[in-house]
Amino acid sequence: MATLLLLTNDMRSSTEILPALELLPHQVKVAQAEATALLDAPAADVILLDARRDLVGARSLCRLMETTGKEAPLIVIANEGGLPALSADWGFDDVLLATAGPAEVDVRLRLAMTPTITTNVDPVIQSGNIVIDEAGYSAKLNGVQLDLTYTEFELLKYLAQHPGRVFSRQQLLSDVWGYDYYGGTRTVDVHVRRLRAKLGPEYESVIGTVRNVGYRFVTPAEESARLTG
Repeated sequence: MATLLLLTNDMRSSTEILPALELLPHQVKVAQAEATALLDAPAADVILLDARRDLVGARSLCRLMETTGKEAPLIVIANEGGLPALSADWGFDDVLLATAGPAEVDVRLRLAMTPTITTNVDPVIQSGNIVIDEAGYSAKLNGVQLDLTYTEFELLKYLAQHPGRVFSRQQLLSDVWGYDYYGGTRTVDVHVRRLRAKLGPEYESVIGTVRNVGYRFVTPAEESARLTG
């Protein structure tokens, strides 16, 4: 059972704000959705913020808690009509519709209380003399930075992240350009051609063509084997 802190200016029953709570065993503590109330707010496993009626005030309170540091995961309760106003810059951890059923509310609470597992993933991809800095959005060849467009960089990075794997043009459109891109597969060919030109004659072959299929990233070991074989 979790202890929930419900921040609201509607001081009626908490089950009227999120009816599903009535069917769950969690302990609910209620406080005013105001900055001053947070100073004396009781400790809780999860904070629920009522944003059904006052989206502006709820956003301000979210931003305040994000700035000063939240002591528990923050879930915003909203009506369906208020969803378009929500965005990542609010600083909440999750959103619940006021009409959500008990099963959904329970699983969202459990997920919110589950510690996030962080992995130390190296943001730098290196393949031979090509070094791709994912965090810095830069790629270097023999220590010299390549003048790549955003899409050229994303294409090179994506292929380098999956060395040897063959991707069809349609797959690349979906994964690099995104599912909402409506251009034809010829777009991929154009960007591959430009990318190869910027890599130069000595390194253009790292973007390999698989006839009638698509493209793949060729590792230096593969290239050396090809040249000496």
